[in-house]
Amino acid sequence: MTLTDAPSAPAPALDRDVVRRHAMAHDASHYLLLPEAVAVPDSEAGVAALLRDATATRHPVTFRAGGTSLSGQSQSSGVLADVRRGFRTAEVLDDGARVRVGPGVTVRHVNAMLARHGRRLGPDPASESACTLGGVIANNSSGMAAGTEQNTYRTLESLRAVLPTGVVLDTSAADADARLRHDAPELHAGLLRLRDRVRGDEESVRIIRERFAMKNTMGYGVNAFLDFDDPAEILARLLIGSEGTLGFISEAVFRTVHVEPKVTTGLMTFPSLAAATAALPDLVAAGLATVELLDARSLQVAQRLGSVPQEIASVQVAGHAAFLVEQRADSDAELAEKESRVRRLAGGLELASAFDMTTDPLRRAALWSTRKGLYAAVAGARPQGSTALLEDVVVPVPELGATCAGLQDLFSQHGYEECVIFGHAKDGNIHFLLNEELAKDGERLEAFTEDMAELVLGRHGNLKAEHGTGRVMAPFVRRQYGDELYEVMRELKRLVDPAGILNPGVVLTDDDRAHLKDLKPTVPIEQEADRCVECGYCEPVCPSKDLTLTPRQRIVLRRDAALAEQSGDAETARAIRAAYEYEGVQTCAVDGMCLTACPVGINTGDLVRRLRSEETAAPAEAAWKAAAEHWGAVTRGASAALTAAGAVRKVPVLGGAPRLATTAARAVGSAELIPEYRPELPNRGGAARRVGAVGAGEGEPELVYLPACVHTMFGPADGDDGRPGVGAAAAFERLLERAGVVGVTPDSVGDLCCGTPFSSKGMTEAKELMRGRLADALARASRAADGSRLPVVVDAMSCTEGVLGAVEAAGQAGEGLEVVDALTFARRVLLPRLRVTRPVASVTVHPTCSSTHLGATEDLVAVAQACVADPADVHVPVSWGCCAYAGDRGMLHPELTASATRAEAAEVEARPTDWYVSANRTCELGMKAATGQEYRHALELLEAATRG
Repeated sequence: MTLTDAPSAPAPALDRDVVRRHAMAHDASHYLLLPEAVAVPDSEAGVAALLRDATATRHPVTFRAGGTSLSGQSQSSGVLADVRRGFRTAEVLDDGARVRVGPGVTVRHVNAMLARHGRRLGPDPASESACTLGGVIANNSSGMAAGTEQNTYRTLESLRAVLPTGVVLDTSAADADARLRHDAPELHAGLLRLRDRVRGDEESVRIIRERFAMKNTMGYGVNAFLDFDDPAEILARLLIGSEGTLGFISEAVFRTVHVEPKVTTGLMTFPSLAAATAALPDLVAAGLATVELLDARSLQVAQRLGSVPQEIASVQVAGHAAFLVEQRADSDAELAEKESRVRRLAGGLELASAFDMTTDPLRRAALWSTRKGLYAAVAGARPQGSTALLEDVVVPVPELGATCAGLQDLFSQHGYEECVIFGHAKDGNIHFLLNEELAKDGERLEAFTEDMAELVLGRHGNLKAEHGTGRVMAPFVRRQYGDELYEVMRELKRLVDPAGILNPGVVLTDDDRAHLKDLKPTVPIEQEADRCVECGYCEPVCPSKDLTLTPRQRIVLRRDAALAEQSGDAETARAIRAAYEYEGVQTCAVDGMCLTACPVGINTGDLVRRLRSEETAAPAEAAWKAAAEHWGAVTRGASAALTAAGAVRKVPVLGGAPRLATTAARAVGSAELIPEYRPELPNRGGAARRVGAVGAGEGEPELVYLPACVHTMFGPADGDDGRPGVGAAAAFERLLERAGVVGVTPDSVGDLCCGTPFSSKGMTEAKELMRGRLADALARASRAADGSRLPVVVDAMSCTEGVLGAVEAAGQAGEGLEVVDALTFARRVLLPRLRVTRPVASVTVHPTCSSTHLGATEDLVAVAQACVADPADVHVPVSWGCCAYAGDRGMLHPELTASATRAEAAEVEARPTDWYVSANRTCELGMKAATGQEYRHALELLEAATRG
């Protein structure tokens, strides 16, 4: 069972078209082209039809998936084909040894599927959470550990691709070459001709061997002419790294790589960059899995990060440099031997501080978060009106020191400040980040780019190692390869795409200044979102990504509307703002999952909450403030109303009356304030919260228990026998009693709320009133007899997060208050005192956005695993995400929950279990709406499994 409701208030079609074109125009690069149209093909046949039509009409087409590319290869002023939505297939083959993927699925999703087999994809780009396999193939991605042996080119086994003429190439077929010769004879013959031309030219062979001995994503992968004989295989490898200029890859099979589970990490600090790079050959020879460079400016920037590890914080930086090194192994003994080898090597190096390695997950995470946080630190602090540019180059390892020093000189010469150099030193591959004001004439950027190209090529390097040629380096392809190989690439493009429709201006261009055109304008917007670098990392975790907009798109539309107003384009500004109410505001779950993925720490929900607040009419604000003042009566009234509606629903002739009543009320009132009565709602409300001692009875309390008001409004799910279930609150009290733990509820518990229901609707006054009342009540209740503070335990994850926010906002009034979710408390305190007497066979777990924010998903899963005989029988869907029920958002816009849960629901349906659990009542309702299964709080599972 899934939701099928249509959007309740979409914008007019013309306005939606404007919004879609502007929303899709932006990617992670510093370019901006507005597409004439956006197509959303969802099948290989649809793509073939699109390309045949485009070839006939000479209409340009660009394929777009994750949009994390930095070089401007996923933009178009013609047709932009969004292939992220319809090609998210992934199938594990041969017990994980291979995997078949569609171009719309992300690297992280595929690796999550492979993890249970101890395997992963070879390419490991830093953008793995958001980049898609289509982009990985199109850019020949590698990453920190992939090098040139585990990159896309080396690990891709076969692919299916649609060529511009509509011909389909399938290299998994035994007769793939014969089919290509039959379907495209001129192309087949031309590829043979180019193969022989390249092989017959000694200089071409020399250049190819030299360039592709290193990471290289400049131009086309002409090494395919040397590595393969048959045109079908040659063409398949040429498609890798072609950035959508030769065809559309509709499916691919990868050979996966083994995951070594034992890992140790350390930081080697050197007195100078020269000393570090001098030691690099020995480190590479030692077989380290990663050797990540941080130059002196990187270390200085890292020291300003909030969670900088001691290894970096203690360095008095004066020209220092460091390597973040890692070793991996299959066993503790093997890891110990590898670590010992590195320590012996380090003992003979010129280090600026003591070297240590650690297997501790927290210390390792701190080191890696610092390395990955460099981009955020520089990009997030960039001057207003500037753009963060992240580039990458590669040189032979012996040339790395001189190249880094040369780049630092160029930064100074051209007036770039706070630039950092970091990257994959063992491959000679470095990234550098600088801030540029693109609104200026571009002379500085042009001059710097010329000097940088001269420096890198002079050191026998490649101008692109990982990020793809794109628009940013297309004018320099001839300079890197020379005239002969450049003409081979030109002929290849003419052979495969004779009409020149696929992504023109990317990879190859006749315009020497193309890299300085179509630069993205900058315009300041609301402070909550102004630091956005448009990378798109937020998009995969956004509940509304397949329905309306993503966080990136919500932000860029604010920019485009402001820019349109500045330029006098009133019609575009009007269309964006007219459509934004539904697309941007109403269908945002404000769940904050975007914050968990954003490299510069933006929660787009904060922007949406403020917009809702600004749009709130005074009567509505007053009504919600009055509700806050009498919250106990409101929750009890909601409970009674739900019970009455449930009773009516059971009468056959009146079954639809509750929903008809709310539908009518929404028609005459505000559809944004009046929820719809939904089929997934329980037939009864919950019990009122009671004051006093809970748990084991007499004795000094060990905690303050704050039952969530949501459990009063919504009754528990029915049990298997059709009778009312226990519910989270009663289950927690029973567990306290069994464990011999005494708790106490605040005196005014019935009137308390964390403020989240008010905050999500933009009701600021009501939220502040409720938060202040809550903090005062908890401060009183948590004071123990000896003057210490009792922990505050909350039995709904979203409410736990809300209480934490209220306590933090209270300042001194909340000082010393510890807020803990009931599942975390159960794992830490109750489970050791309980005995599982009735284990269940299998459990499906739905983590929540709040469990993610709280870092409590492991606690939720651990509680579920404690209740089964075999932990392997606890299933967490790979496709899980925020259900977007968001309190009552799922009752205001059920189409949002339907869209957000579609993939997870399909996975749940394919693997039935005995129990379905989560950590929040409204999330349980959302998942029931999506799957038809009764989801219960994990506390109810633990209570059932520990009954005597």
